[in-house]
Amino acid sequence: MHLSPDELILWQHGFFKLNSTIVTTWGLMLVLTCGAKLITRNLASEVNVSNWQSLLEIIVMAIKKQIEDVGTDRPEKYLGFLGTLFLFIAAANLCTIFPGYEPPTGSLSTTAGLAICVFVAVPLFGIEDRGLRGYLKTYLKPTSFMLPFNIIGEISRTLALAIRLFGNMMSGTMILAILLTITPFIFPIVMSVLGLLTGMVQAYIFSILATVYIAAATQIHQDLNP
Repeated sequence: MHLSPDELILWQHGFFKLNSTIVTTWGLMLVLTCGAKLITRNLASEVNVSNWQSLLEIIVMAIKKQIEDVGTDRPEKYLGFLGTLFLFIAAANLCTIFPGYEPPTGSLSTTAGLAICVFVAVPLFGIEDRGLRGYLKTYLKPTSFMLPFNIIGEISRTLALAIRLFGNMMSGTMILAILLTITPFIFPIVMSVLGLLTGMVQAYIFSILATVYIAAATQIHQDLNP
């Protein structure tokens, strides 16, 4: 039993290591990219569309609706980034149905990388919508005394994003492995189903928190009251 897919080394040459996390991460990105390319190559605007296009439209509209419900004025602007986060995490967690597969989200390096993407994207979106001066002023609200606390909060929520996703996925994998050794028939099936549900919930939580952070950084109307 591995605490993290990082421990499963598939190839090594000197200091260079190729572990399960790297392979599954790039494999998932390749599958998602090729799948999106295949589905969107023959998009139709007529009534009769393919089942794959219908499924894709449902997913895109659902993600867009969630982004809009959080409070963003232009959900289309953030759809690509937030939708990619959700689809990658969801796909990584859903693939646990395959024997021998260990989700890359069970590695702290992967979850930290995803959290850093959010950490970088939030100020970029904020500066684009508010301007550099307007965005930096948010760190002085409600008073300039809050500057260090706002900076600490920015960093701590990034750590929380990474650790929350990593902890939930790692614990689920460990519980399933333990149950496989104790009761190899009934409980692992139940836990696998619960694991899939947990994986989807974690993908939703991660993406919705990222949406909340972006919405808070881009809401210009907050600057109207100094």
